[in-house]
Amino acid sequence: MNASLPTAEALRAALAGLLDGLPPSQAARAVERLIANYRGVTPTGTPLLRDRSDVAAYAAYRMPATFEAVRSALEALAAAAPGWAPAGHVDVGGGTGAAVWAAGATWPDHGDVDGDGDGGGGRTTTVLDWAEPALALGRELAIGSGVPALRDVEWRRTRIGTGLKLPECDLVTVSYVLNELTDGDRAALVAEAARASEAVVIVEPGTPDGYQRVIEARDVLIGAGLRVAAPCPHSGACPIEPGTDWCHFAARVSRSSLHRQVKGGSLAYEDEKFSYVAAVRFDAEPVRARVTRKPQTRKGQMLLDLCTETDGLRRETVSKRHGPLYRSARDASWGDAWPPHDARRDNAPDQSDHSPESG
Repeated sequence: MNASLPTAEALRAALAGLLDGLPPSQAARAVERLIANYRGVTPTGTPLLRDRSDVAAYAAYRMPATFEAVRSALEALAAAAPGWAPAGHVDVGGGTGAAVWAAGATWPDHGDVDGDGDGGGGRTTTVLDWAEPALALGRELAIGSGVPALRDVEWRRTRIGTGLKLPECDLVTVSYVLNELTDGDRAALVAEAARASEAVVIVEPGTPDGYQRVIEARDVLIGAGLRVAAPCPHSGACPIEPGTDWCHFAARVSRSSLHRQVKGGSLAYEDEKFSYVAAVRFDAEPVRARVTRKPQTRKGQMLLDLCTETDGLRRETVSKRHGPLYRSARDASWGDAWPPHDARRDNAPDQSDHSPESG
């Protein structure tokens, strides 16, 4: 495989032939069972991925979505700390390694800092999971990817939960894992991640339950002395009133033939909804505000639902008279920082010029 391929393209290429020889109906049944477990309650200590066919179906169906969600979260962290890159990364419950691929896409040069193209001298990465078939396939995909940063990943079978001891590192990622754990194991895992690392990124499904797990993890991280770098503009209490809404975002994912077969859809893409938190021990600059819903277009106006540093949730109306800021608002997407870094603040209106509404 061509090592010059961007990481996302390399992942698609690596997954392309994964289901060769596996009957489509068997792959679809495995995916449907995995989706049911993913959305429901999984017995503690029971890995979701039982054998090679499960893992192949999971990787082909879920790995691109997990990759895009985690990459979005890591890119938000990178934007808050542009001078920082992890030299050591531990992915907890990483399965086939989507978060490792996402880190490679976010910090592509850090996997080969000596510049000789062999991946040496860069990030050390460990994937921990309790499903050996997932680790085996993840290793196979990584080695065959042609991506230098993925060649020397360590794949280690480990039970995830209370009692887990992590090696000290710069970054710990925990993506789509907390749903598989008891409340006690969740809290213990998040506390251990906070102890072991300089930055912790937790990603969960963009559902009310997933958001609640993220909020609980966020509280543990802040209690351990970390500061929120993203998506929140602050480390204070979430302004969302419990039970009324939930904070989540969306990442665009190209659909494979297996996606279309299982979901019966014809679109070439879908949006992966996810909730996340990135917290750090070092200096980072969170956004002043973040767009928390898809911006709404009105005649000559853009309506932005924001979570802000000082005013909690509010809606901001940006009109044509705001000039460059209006053009930035038209380009704004769900999850973006506001105002964008390239907005000309000297042309931005005063706060009194905006038309804030209740969020």
